[in-house]
This record gives sequence, structure tokens and C-alpha cells, in this order.
Amino acid sequence: MPGGRPSKWDIVAGLSVAGLLLPEAIAYASIAGLAPQHGVFAAIAGLLVYALAGRSRFAIVAPTASSAAILAAAAASAQTMQTPDQRLALAAGAVLLTGAFFVCASIARMGALAQFISRPVLRGFAFGLSAVIVLRQAPALTGLRFESHDPGGILWDLAWRLWEVNGASLVLGFGALALLLALRRWPWAPGAFVALSAGVAGALLFDLDGYGVARVGYLDVTPVAPGLPDLSLEAWETLARAALPLVLILFAESWGSMRNLGLRHGDRLDPQRELFALGLANIASGLLRGLPVGAGFSASSANEAAGAMSRVAGVAAALCMVALVALFAPWVALIPQPVLAAVVISAVLPALDPRPLLKLWRIGRDQYVALAAAVGVPLFGVVDGMVLAVALSVAATLGRLASPRIERLGRLPDSHAFVDLAAQPEAVTDPRILVVRPTEPLFFANAETVFAGLSEPSLAVGVLVVILSLEDSSDLDSTALEALIEWDMLLGGQGRILLLARCKQHVRDPLLRAGAALARPGRSFWSVDEAFEAALGLVAAPRK
Repeated sequence: MPGGRPSKWDIVAGLSVAGLLLPEAIAYASIAGLAPQHGVFAAIAGLLVYALAGRSRFAIVAPTASSAAILAAAAASAQTMQTPDQRLALAAGAVLLTGAFFVCASIARMGALAQFISRPVLRGFAFGLSAVIVLRQAPALTGLRFESHDPGGILWDLAWRLWEVNGASLVLGFGALALLLALRRWPWAPGAFVALSAGVAGALLFDLDGYGVARVGYLDVTPVAPGLPDLSLEAWETLARAALPLVLILFAESWGSMRNLGLRHGDRLDPQRELFALGLANIASGLLRGLPVGAGFSASSANEAAGAMSRVAGVAAALCMVALVALFAPWVALIPQPVLAAVVISAVLPALDPRPLLKLWRIGRDQYVALAAAVGVPLFGVVDGMVLAVALSVAATLGRLASPRIERLGRLPDSHAFVDLAAQPEAVTDPRILVVRPTEPLFFANAETVFAGLSEPSLAVGVLVVILSLEDSSDLDSTALEALIEWDMLLGGQGRILLLARCKQHVRDPLLRAGAALARPGRSFWSVDEAFEAALGLVAAPRK
């Protein structure tokens, strides 16, 4: 069962996950431009609420790097000049709207929402977003203050101010990053926790302030009274537009993690239920002024690897985080910012692996969509870059659907199978019979183009019967239906007969209601072989 039976291993897994989540929650709060406690509040709220409402026994619902970066962009889009309190209110509003959109999507049964983001878009987006996140850690790593926050401005400022870099900050940051990368050889080791602990030890042993190394600062763990942020109607409207990419990314990332881990163990999950659970978790986080939360793959995989058997592991992780914060909050203030930046960079480095993108170029599919996503985020910003990538992905799909290839089919010797003659020229056909198959479903954007391409120039002089295989068209809209009927009439005027093969019931019914001749007996067949045998009988019959 998806929930699983609680066991002692849930407690062990919860302790392990808490050691991973606490430093990540603090680090992701810095990505969003918020104080560290807001990442902690979000992680605790997400874990507890999802344990009550969700069904995946492995999902760890907490802040993620991508959602933190999108949150920062969403809050920035709502207001130019912001005080810390205004920024916090805008961030909370965006998280609340994200949760509300999730709940509405669940009620509307829009579990297929994540399918609007293709894998190439996700990979390109993750690559571009990770590059932006890494660049935005430059102030913490170098000890410099930059006038610009966009990637190009940061690179320009850095190039002109290299001599001003704080050497101690640089050594600390890259030292922590080297430690984190070395610890990856042991997946069970809480690398972020070890690195931050080492940073705290360094702050206690050395006078980092004297070297100009900035620290995280005070972690205010005073419980926050739940409530709505005080925002204008205009701000809510702006945040609503900016929250949509956040919903898409969070659900795509979360559902991918939940589904992959569930399939490994034979667990069945309902996407509508998971949408609802993610919505409640984000609403709870927003009411507590937390970050957006989702089921990140790394934390969820760590939970599975640690032996989690039920959602009790998430509850144990939340309670352990509460204990860690209560006991060690003063030490969090000592964490050097370069070390925190190293934790952030380490978390997003896997997404900077170019191999998945290079694979797209090698297979020649969707490479330009992925490239647009990767380049669009740094050039146009996180939200606009995401919207651009999704729009290009949809446009590429529509372009492919609108221009299908037309395959000529022939029968394989000693079989009933009909295949593409271009791929298998040994297939046999009859010069009096033309068997064709569009490679995409027929609909309003391509039907007239397909039938125009199958008109007189494409038909040999001796063709008497044309068989149209509709195996890729499970249904026809009114435009495709009318175009098909008109094409049948055109062929009839030329003395040719049109037969339909692989004609499904959802195609037959509207043809019958339209009174089309194609709906008569002997014109539509369930298989290509059946239609071909009927065509042989027609061409053998004496012509009137």
C-alpha cells in the first residue's frame, strides 16, 4: 500500500533526512532572498501536512532549489522597491496562491498538468536555472556587493572587480565545495550537515569577522502566527501570473519523484490526490511565511535509501528538525555565508551536467526546445524563461502535428502485416491499390494539408483504390471530418474508391451521423489487411 506500515526504520530515515533538510532549507531560503527561518518553517509545515494528506511513503515535501529561485523572481515581479517585510509578504502571497492553484487543479482533475512540460524543457530549464543560482552565489563566495542581480551584470561586475575579492571567503567557499563533492562518494553521509558543521567550527576557532567573512546571522525560531499577508489587489494579480510557472515546475518535479519511487515498489498513486496534498502543504507553508514546497528527488531518494517504510518518516524528520533548531539555533548564526553558498552550489551541480542536453542533439529530437529553455532563463529571467520554454515546446509539438509524413504501406511477404515501403522495400503491394498512413492524428491543423498532398500528383495513373489507414487517429474533429468527406468525393469524381482501415468507432459514428458514403458497409474496416483484401476484390471486379 502507498502509505506503508510504520516501522522503526521510519525513525532512522527521519533522522537521516532531517540532517539533510535543515542545511538545505537554510540554503534555499538564501536563494529566495529570505531569512533562513522561512526555509525551516516551510520544511516542517510541508513534511507534517503532506504526511496527513499525501499518499507517497517516500516523498519528502520541503523547499527545493528551483522553486526557491522562481519564488524570488515572482516576488521581484510584483514590486520594484521592496523592504524586507514587503518581500516576505510578497513571497508568502506567491506560496499561498501556488497552494490554491494546486487545490483548484485537483478539484478540476488536472493531474495531467505536468505533461505540459516536456522532459527537454525540464532539463534545459534546470540547466539554465542552476547556472543562474550558481552565479547568484558570487557575492557570498567573493565577499563583494554587486549592483546588478542578473547573470550578465554579475559576470560584468566580477570581471572588473577581481582584485577586490575576499581571499578568505573564496578559500572557505571552495574548501566547503570540495568537501561536499568528496562526500558524495558515500550517499548515506549528510554532506551538507557536515559542511555546515565544519563552517560553524571554523567560526568558533577563527576570527572570521576580522577576515571580512560574512555569516548567516540570527535564526529567529519564534513561532509565526498563521495569517494572510497584507497585499494590494494589484500585487495579488501580479503574483497570480507569476505563480503559474511555480505550480508547473513543482508538480512536474514532485510527481516525477513520487511516481518513479512508487513504481520501484509497486505503489499506486493518484495524481489528483497528490495535487491536493501539495496544495495543502503550500497553503500551510504560505500561512507560516515559508517557501514553496515540493517533493524533491534527492531528498525523497535519500528517504527511500535510509529505509523509510511509511509517511511516519516525514513526521519523524519534521520533529527532528524542530529539535535541531531548538537546540542549535544560536550556532546557525555562525555559519559562514561562503559555506552556505557552497551547499547551494553543490545542490544544483547535478543539473549542470550537459550530457542529457547533448544526448538530444545526438538523437536529433527537441534539442532546440531544450536550448531555448537553458538560454531563456538567464536572458529573460526565471518566470519568463520558463513560459518561453513551455510555449516553444507546445509550438514544436503543434508544428510536428501540423506537418505529418505520409507513409506508403506494403504487405510483408507471408504475413498480414503492412509496413512502410520506404523502410522495408521488400514489402509487396499492388499497383492498382495505394495504401497510405499519416504519421500523426488528423485534426483541423493538418487534415486539409494531408488530403491535398494525397491528391492527383501523388496518385499513379493506374491507382483504382486508395486505402487510408487511420490507426493514429482515434477521433476526428469537424474540420478533419469534412475534409475527409470532401476528399472521398474528389476521388469518386476521378473514378477511384476510398476505403478506410483501422477505422475506430469514434470515427465511424460521426461519419454515420453526417450521412457520409464512407459510413456505408464495405467502406470502413478494422484492419489494413481486411481493407486490402476488399480492395483486391474491387479491382478484380469488372469495371462499369
